[in-house]
Amino acid sequence: MKLVMTLLVRDEADIVDAQIGFHLAAGVDFVVATDHESRDGTTDVLERYASDGVLHLLREPGGELRSWARQSEWVTRMARMAASDFDADWVINSDADEFWWPWGGDLKDVLAHVPESFGMVHTFVRPFLPRPGDSPFLERMTVRFAPSAPINDASSPFRPNVRVLHRGSAEVSVATGNAAISGLARGPLRGVVPVEVLHFPIRSFAHFERKFLTHETVRQRRRGDHERAHEAARRGRLHELYEEICVDDDDLRRGVADGSLVVDTRLRDAVRALSASTGAQLVFPSRNCADEAGFAVDNAVLAAGELVRLQRRADELERRLGTLERRRSSKAGGD
Repeated sequence: MKLVMTLLVRDEADIVDAQIGFHLAAGVDFVVATDHESRDGTTDVLERYASDGVLHLLREPGGELRSWARQSEWVTRMARMAASDFDADWVINSDADEFWWPWGGDLKDVLAHVPESFGMVHTFVRPFLPRPGDSPFLERMTVRFAPSAPINDASSPFRPNVRVLHRGSAEVSVATGNAAISGLARGPLRGVVPVEVLHFPIRSFAHFERKFLTHETVRQRRRGDHERAHEAARRGRLHELYEEICVDDDDLRRGVADGSLVVDTRLRDAVRALSASTGAQLVFPSRNCADEAGFAVDNAVLAAGELVRLQRRADELERRLGTLERRRSSKAGGD
């Protein structure tokens, strides 16, 4: 089996080396990366892996990413290239702030157990929260959010989201946000989630400022979190907004006590082990009973949230249809 990961990155120097190194030690054989005008040293990291023969680097100029369609287009191109040019049996479409954690063996081991009749495996992200300080993010960010109810704020960077691993195909299309796949002949494996995604969406104040102010993802349609950041910056309160989402020691004690926060050092410990042993390969344990319980709760919260979002989309569609009907009736009456 050959497992290929795709990456779309821009100015991720604080995380991209650890991200690629982790996955190469966790079962990924090769990386196809698109660099969107990085200027912080990210390109140097990607070029180093390319020179080692484990990464194919694409470059996209053009300033801001002006549409969600462009993001989907670039990731789809990489996913198809993974299959057609690099013989991928399975593909992971990842962001630089995502670490794909298998339960038992490594990533290829868990995918080897997926029956041939299935073409995709669904999983979801489990978000980690920023902590005060300026040490490397892996040393600080060992606190995972464990919501007991759905987060229905579509703009929250800590809202759990679906992710998909899929079999390699030159016909595949990847939706915006890497949350859905089309073009495969075989459907998804349901009810079994052998991989989870550890997500680090905000890692420092500098990253927060760059992500929500400097790199405006879609110019014509800001998300709510971008709007809040721009408004806070206009009022000189951006650092205050960042501190509101940071978890200090008091927040941590309260969150652990009420079950909304979990101390999770798995990634930190794995990357430490890799740093201490050149060329090491990671072997991941199976879930124990406590892991299964926590994972089941997070999965149920995600499922409930997906139902809420589906209903919201249905309501929006109904409103649009109503508007079209009223316009057509008005036009018919005028005639």
